[in-house]
Amino acid sequence: MVTRRQVIGTSLTLAASAAVAGPATPPRRRLKQSVSRWCYEKIPLDQLCAFAAKIGLDGIDLLEPKDYDVPRRHGLRCTMGYAADVMQIPNGLNRTENHAAIEAQYRVGVPQAAKAGVPNVIAFSGNRKGMSDEQGAENTIAGLNRVKKIAEDNNVTICLELLNSKIDHKDYMADHTAWGARVMEAVGSPHVKLLYDAYHMQIMEGDLIDTVRQNIRWIGHVHTGGVPGRHDLDDTQEVNWGAFARALADTGFDGYLAHEFVPKGDPLPALARAVKTCAA
Repeated sequence: MVTRRQVIGTSLTLAASAAVAGPATPPRRRLKQSVSRWCYEKIPLDQLCAFAAKIGLDGIDLLEPKDYDVPRRHGLRCTMGYAADVMQIPNGLNRTENHAAIEAQYRVGVPQAAKAGVPNVIAFSGNRKGMSDEQGAENTIAGLNRVKKIAEDNNVTICLELLNSKIDHKDYMADHTAWGARVMEAVGSPHVKLLYDAYHMQIMEGDLIDTVRQNIRWIGHVHTGGVPGRHDLDDTQEVNWGAFARALADTGFDGYLAHEFVPKGDPLPALARAVKTCAA
């Protein structure tokens, strides 16, 4: 028969052992997570960074060069930067007349990102405007081949974003993973990858998990966002983000999973819930 005194004695022994051993180490998250700045633009960047650090995020996504140093004050980094403002979503690499200006800005912006510890800079295909996908791919490959050595020399990755052309970005060319993967394979650089936006690709093609598994070698960065509406990663939308995050982690993905959704209510608790949901 175990007495109360024996139970108390055993408990004290275990407590003493734990004190000697120190606090338990929390399990290591397999995915590095960050958050897109523009979704929280009403919150001062310093405040957002402080909260991000508190809930275990690794960085802040989509910052201009003037803000690169702000996350560093909180032990974070900018995980995706803008290095060529001449390149916009509708007007990008699929137009050869844009290539010289993009290259000129990358020659300044990519080393600037590298100096600030920013691992990725964003790129866009541009809209079709009547151009065939075949011609657009050829032009985009040529444009990326022009700038890939800049990225390689500075250990920065250029990430071409996949966006939906059905709802948010009508006529955008890089609107399917297969098109982006074809471009990546032709460019053939470890410093030129896809920004796989799962919100946009769920709208365009679905099948997120298998698509990521089959194309992971081309993917350098990932965005989230509830479908439909680009809101919270909750049970009102159609993607199982926990399963998606686990599948992504299982591939060995070592880039960042950045939350890019507009919260419906109190923004910071919504972000904390998303981080927990995707803690694969």
